[in-house]
Amino acid sequence: MSAPTVSPSEGQLRRAASALRHDPLALTGAAVLVLLVVVGVAGPWLAPSGINDVDVDRMLQAPSWAHPFGTDELGRDVLSRVMVAARVSLQVGAVSVGIALLAGVTLGLFAGYYRGWVDNLLMRCMDVLFAFPVLLLAVAIVAVLGPGLLTAMIAIGVVYTPIFARVTRAGVLSVREQVFVRAAVSIGASDLRIMRRHVLPNIAAPLIVQTSLSLAFAILSEAALSFLGLGVQPPAPAWGRMLYDGRGFVTDAWWLGVFPGAAIFCTVLAFNLVGDALRDVLDPRQLTVNEARRSTG
Repeated sequence: MSAPTVSPSEGQLRRAASALRHDPLALTGAAVLVLLVVVGVAGPWLAPSGINDVDVDRMLQAPSWAHPFGTDELGRDVLSRVMVAARVSLQVGAVSVGIALLAGVTLGLFAGYYRGWVDNLLMRCMDVLFAFPVLLLAVAIVAVLGPGLLTAMIAIGVVYTPIFARVTRAGVLSVREQVFVRAAVSIGASDLRIMRRHVLPNIAAPLIVQTSLSLAFAILSEAALSFLGLGVQPPAPAWGRMLYDGRGFVTDAWWLGVFPGAAIFCTVLAFNLVGDALRDVLDPRQLTVNEARRSTG
């Protein structure tokens, strides 16, 4: 005999999907993200030109019908490079946040469930990482491992791990004292089974919100690393690297910085819009605030 698995997260997710359908800002953000995924996946085939097709005869041409985003200092089509660079940003965001999510949730689960010296040891380590500025720690990790796409993803994943560990631990501390967890313990369920079947499903909501918000910051971090020359290496296109390459042509070729910057801005804004909408629906504290406002209004 086993204790029933309690998973109110299913109802929360349905409520979140319904709320998102009625939120114009969230729908706009979701539409931008869908477009970004399509461009990221099919970018090499949708791009009107090759990303490294050099043509000095058309260097630094302003936006036109032939080149809607203009050309860079080597005559390469900026639109094509922006489109292909979307895949890099999505890849870095997904992999790095995946690393942070896996490591942070694991550490937070053990820290919150076992408490005591396990909690102190794990969370003090997370506090040490959390004390460093995000970009500074990422730069230090990349400096040790060497610049490149893989090391950038690892560095960003490491620096965001403490956030997921803290969110997970806070959720576990509140859930582990619930009746259904005590029931599972009383019938002899193993700790791993309790954490996997009873604790984790009930803290999924804040983790989903944190994941959506962290994706935006991960893309910003990747752009910063690429701007510093520590992320994606040339000739592969990356939005941050394109901003760096265009810094010397700000007055003569404004499009070199405007369009990659606009791509970063729209992507981060879209993730934040979706993340804020999810937080309004899934965060219990936010739900309490919204209900209080409706009752007083």
